[in-house]
Amino acid sequence: MTTRNILMMGASYGSLLASKVMLAGHNVTLVCLPAEAELINAEGFRVRMPVRGRADQIEIDSRKLPGKVTAGGPSDFDPGDYDLVGLAMQEPQYRSPGVRELLDAVATSGVPCMSIMNMPPLPYLMRIPGLEADSLKPAYTDPSVWNNFDPALLTLCSPDPQAIRPPDEKVNVLQVTLPTNFKVARFDSDEHTAILRQLQDEIDAIRFDAGDGTVELPVKLKVFDSVFVPLAKWAMLLTGNYRCVTPHGARTIEEAVHSNIEESRSVYNFVRDLCIALGAAPDDLVPFEKYAAAAKG
Repeated sequence: MTTRNILMMGASYGSLLASKVMLAGHNVTLVCLPAEAELINAEGFRVRMPVRGRADQIEIDSRKLPGKVTAGGPSDFDPGDYDLVGLAMQEPQYRSPGVRELLDAVATSGVPCMSIMNMPPLPYLMRIPGLEADSLKPAYTDPSVWNNFDPALLTLCSPDPQAIRPPDEKVNVLQVTLPTNFKVARFDSDEHTAILRQLQDEIDAIRFDAGDGTVELPVKLKVFDSVFVPLAKWAMLLTGNYRCVTPHGARTIEEAVHSNIEESRSVYNFVRDLCIALGAAPDDLVPFEKYAAAAKG
């Protein structure tokens, strides 16, 4: 087995994917805020998730995993030292001082880069045939941060799993609330795609010692040939997440989807039909009924 070194920009949602690749024996470097880095370097991180068939949750403690984790700031690491870079920050954060420079170093390093952002990086949209990606620049906080990326070296991973940092816990704790799979599109090159397929196979083979026997953990990495598969998240975001904020306050995704199921279906299918018009096959996307069932938790 080739041990991979992975640079992950973002320690909150990034720790979920980090836990999976560390279970497979690979090493992860998390780029994060100073207080986060200090805590993770001292105590590691924890990821808690529900597992089908078990009443209790599983806790993954990074200190007990085969792979190792290191954390630091954006100026502490050279992307050229890594086999793969993960983008796990929110889109506006990439214009921040320090983060911006690291992102540009990633772009010019030639290292393949996988995003698990809700907002697809602009260079990824350039991989979609016939799409005028330049016309979408106004949708980005600062589109210039993506200027030096080669689209062939950047792929998108649909951020399907839902996770939060519990407000009453330390910042090195992540709680998974919806343990679905990461769905990633292949890179242009077979060589870089082979890294993704290696991680996919090794994560799929993991059996976790829960103390009372081994269990198969949810949240896998699945590799697809179609560049449209990660876009399945668009309809979910517009139907659920983005409709949680109302003039009267916040509501859950379940409430956003099921308080008016026909309205939700209309929003979902509008976005789904748009993806199909762009070139997606229906099988690349998730049917509304499956999403609505998942939204019930």
